[in-house]
Amino acid sequence: MRRPFDDVPSSRRALMGRVHGKDTKPELAVRGAAHRMGFRFRLHRRDMPGTPDLVFPKLKKVIFVHGCFWHRHIGCRQTTVPKARADYWKSKFDANIKRDARNLAELREQGWEALVIWECETSNETALRAHLAGFLTD
Repeated sequence: MRRPFDDVPSSRRALMGRVHGKDTKPELAVRGAAHRMGFRFRLHRRDMPGTPDLVFPKLKKVIFVHGCFWHRHIGCRQTTVPKARADYWKSKFDANIKRDARNLAELREQGWEALVIWECETSNETALRAHLAGFLTD
């Protein structure tokens, strides 16, 4: 039986195999900024919808650090669609968007406030800290 990725070159498989969902550079930037600001948090609570990247239990707030490519940051130059297997990618991206919306809605229903920080927003630490302060001290 043919598997869906049999026609993907081994070089592409190796590249995609290095893509990780946790402890990414943008996530580490957000964690570092929040920690330097004096906030303490829990990581990757699997018992919560969407497994938030940072959880602030005392504040009842969570932060997701989303990659612009994977989660489709509207208007971002990193939000491209690969030319190869475009139909596969479109369905994958659509499923990601629906899942993200569902997880945010479930968190709101449970009384949590959520913030999404996009990968492209993590390169300027001054702006990132201001964004975090606005959310966490509100």
